[in-house]
Amino acid sequence: MYLGRIVSVGMNSEKKPFIAYRVSSRSFPNRMAKSFEDKAAIIPKEGYETDIFENAYIAYNCVKIVGDIAIVSNGSHTDVIADKIAVGMNIKDAMALSLLAMDYEKDDYNTPRIAAAITSTTDENKYEAYIGIVTDGKVLVEKLEHGKAAFISTYECQSPEEVEFTAKNSASAAKLILDEGEFKKFTNPVASVGSVFDGKWKIESINL
Repeated sequence: MYLGRIVSVGMNSEKKPFIAYRVSSRSFPNRMAKSFEDKAAIIPKEGYETDIFENAYIAYNCVKIVGDIAIVSNGSHTDVIADKIAVGMNIKDAMALSLLAMDYEKDDYNTPRIAAAITSTTDENKYEAYIGIVTDGKVLVEKLEHGKAAFISTYECQSPEEVEFTAKNSASAAKLILDEGEFKKFTNPVASVGSVFDGKWKIESINL
């Protein structure tokens, strides 16, 4: 089954906050994920830089860390959500406003924008995790129950699906969403990013 881009968020099997992102692509597979200290980006592979002139949506920051909050998405709305959180807006409003304002991508497929954000605390009173989507027919931002994990995708799974996320560290989180567990059955993987909070958000990426 082809899901396109996939975002996953919540608590792993050890009750640690995590984020994960996967690029699956049929039209523009020549892309890679690149990790930095407080963000990760999806960019064309060397030799395919001109692909952005065919589709401006294929290069973007997919992860940003703002204080103790990690934001993950499939487009430039990563930065918009992060900016709003940085100036004090709560996660739910930042995601909802950003998705509503930016809307789905105006490409040949009306590609939905998906996003998630999570705090780094395990304190149930302070913990928050949200996952959302905007398509050409709906806008959804949903709060996850404490201790749970979910994923959402641009195609097919356009409502949050609960998942058991067993990855214990950032590298295994990137691997799991790329081609293991529940995600193994989804086709056309290209690259992935993962981060499990273990005192800090360390971002790891994998490229095929």
